[in-house]
Amino acid sequence: MSKLYSNKASTDGLQARIDDVIDRTLADKRLVGAVVKVAAQGELVYSRAAGFADREQNRAMQENALFRLASVSKPIVSTAAVVLVSQGRMQLDDRVDRWLPEFRPRLPNGQFAALTIRHLLTHTAGLTYRFFQEENGSYEQAGVSDGMDQTGITLVENVRRIASVPLLYTPGTQWKYSIATDVLGAVIESVADVPLSEAVRSLVTQPLGMSDTGFMAVDQERLTTVYANDAPEPRRMHDPHRMEFMEGTAGFRLAPGRALDDTAYPSGGAGMVGSAGDFLRLLETLRKGGAPLLPESLVRQMTTNQIGDLPMAYWPGRGFGLGFTLLKDPAAADTPESPGTWRMGGTYGHSWFVDPAEQLSVVAFTNTALEGMSGQFTADLCKAVYDGRECF
Repeated sequence: MSKLYSNKASTDGLQARIDDVIDRTLADKRLVGAVVKVAAQGELVYSRAAGFADREQNRAMQENALFRLASVSKPIVSTAAVVLVSQGRMQLDDRVDRWLPEFRPRLPNGQFAALTIRHLLTHTAGLTYRFFQEENGSYEQAGVSDGMDQTGITLVENVRRIASVPLLYTPGTQWKYSIATDVLGAVIESVADVPLSEAVRSLVTQPLGMSDTGFMAVDQERLTTVYANDAPEPRRMHDPHRMEFMEGTAGFRLAPGRALDDTAYPSGGAGMVGSAGDFLRLLETLRKGGAPLLPESLVRQMTTNQIGDLPMAYWPGRGFGLGFTLLKDPAAADTPESPGTWRMGGTYGHSWFVDPAEQLSVVAFTNTALEGMSGQFTADLCKAVYDGRECF
């Protein structure tokens, strides 16, 4: 059993270290606001809201603030899919076209590809994201939405457009982070025979009491304003907003107003809104074995590397389970996390990880894109959590 935060002295040290990281980051004007929560051995040992939910309106961040989740949507929707598997309503190795007969993308050589639910969950389906491609790439030419812009199309139409573009590779032979979870959302709709929002609510959020989480903000007054990381301080996002990602790529197209638009298609990979407390509840449910959502055997599959030794661009030392990354080699990943740690984040400024060996779950939601996802704040926060090992 972990002893990382098993006594008051170690917990007090944790609180002081995380407070220092948050305070320094806010003082340096690298973040506008954040909510950080840490659970150790099933107990909430740190919870703080800091900075502003809206800087220009002088609205302070609150612990129940709502955030546009971006890719933090993926573990929620992936869990919904695995719940359907647990109920015997579909299988991991079902072909996608069993549930979406029109989704039959071709390989570069023109042959039809055999995609499975497992390929979608593990991001080995041959798909990509528009923001990874160059300007005017194949997804842009086909009008594919990444799920964070507002295009006025339906989920069915976006999936049709995705299927019209040749796959990058034969499913199962490579790993590439992609729009696969949006396709998975369409599969969930087909299997459950209800809209994706209703399916996710009945399969995941309602059983866990995640009343703040859905495909639209449940309370506009609690929804945070979003900012783009910039110097000398983050700048308020426009709507729509374009944000650079990596040199040579098309970058992000963001529509913050999407979180309040009930006509926006439900993007399983990027379209949800929720609170840090809600998401911590899901992580802790999975860490403890899955009840009441899932049997432990399926949680083990979700949290075990499913892609073998396929290389993962941008995430050295990690593998991938059913919906999120898994740490294989802490040295290669340059992290103090234990092997087996699950981790991901979200474009709008979030990071999270679960370290099962230390019985530890950490959620850091911010309203500052990129810095809160993969900037120095994320690294400093992780270090602050694990510096507690010095106490023993």
